[in-house]
Amino acid sequence: MSVFTPLERDVLATFLAPYGLGRLRDFQGIAEGSENSNFFVSLERGEYVLTLVERGPSADLPFFIDLLDVLHEAGLPVPYALRSADGAALRELAGKPALLQPRLAGRHVREPNAAHCAAVGDLLARLHLATRERIIERRSDRGLEWMLTVGRTRLPRLDADAQPLLAGTLAEIEAQIDRVRALPRANLHGDLFRDNVLFDGTHLAGVIDFYNACSGPMLYDVAITLNDWCSHADGSLHPEHARAFLGAYAARRRFVAAEAELWPTLLRIACVRFWLSRLIAADAFAGQDVLIHDPDEFRRRLTHRQDVDLPLPIAL
Repeated sequence: MSVFTPLERDVLATFLAPYGLGRLRDFQGIAEGSENSNFFVSLERGEYVLTLVERGPSADLPFFIDLLDVLHEAGLPVPYALRSADGAALRELAGKPALLQPRLAGRHVREPNAAHCAAVGDLLARLHLATRERIIERRSDRGLEWMLTVGRTRLPRLDADAQPLLAGTLAEIEAQIDRVRALPRANLHGDLFRDNVLFDGTHLAGVIDFYNACSGPMLYDVAITLNDWCSHADGSLHPEHARAFLGAYAARRRFVAAEAELWPTLLRIACVRFWLSRLIAADAFAGQDVLIHDPDEFRRRLTHRQDVDLPLPIAL
């Protein structure tokens, strides 16, 4: 189970009291998390999610709270931070920054269809439009410079087949970094994978885990999301799912020519970001009872993104 900081019941009950949500009925750790400790919490007045933030500087947490407030106000189904009686959204529990949020309805979709992908594309466009005109700036701690630095460090440790695959994309990042940075920007979710979206039947009921959110090129967020939602198990793209996703996104926010030109590059960059972070996690938590996502999943996807036959839908 991916709970890095276990909690005692009496300690948790004391922490929850200032929210005025009634007596603690039950709580349990959430196994899906790979970076933070998350718990389902049942109180007399409803169901909630408690997050203990394990990674990243605590100075960034007001950014996440402000971003979720903006998205909540825009009508997006996000888990905004609840306030305690004294108005505090960010508190401390077991020595870690802690947030309490409403538990959203719905379940994760493991095998999405085209309708699921279209709903996610529409949601992502809404998220970008909600923040494009009032971007809350936050630089990703796993951005392009991080990929270049960490990628060069990892290269000698990869096998002979993987080395040229990573090296080629690192060279592409170096060559295109200024053009990527100049693409249209907004706030990004940064990790909109299947395990961070909830569906209630066919209805997209919630988006969770914004702890990789940042400001940056919207196309990067599109690439991250499409790589997960619209890939076959072997890493190749699912054309029907991808077209449904991109069509729904473009119906709300039009892509521009510069994005169309860099689209294959962004798909490859998005693969490298998660390939590297998963390699790091696999090393850090080897032998521990922690959920570790397969790094080779993104190695396979990057292999298939070397030749991209999926143009962006743009108005001519």
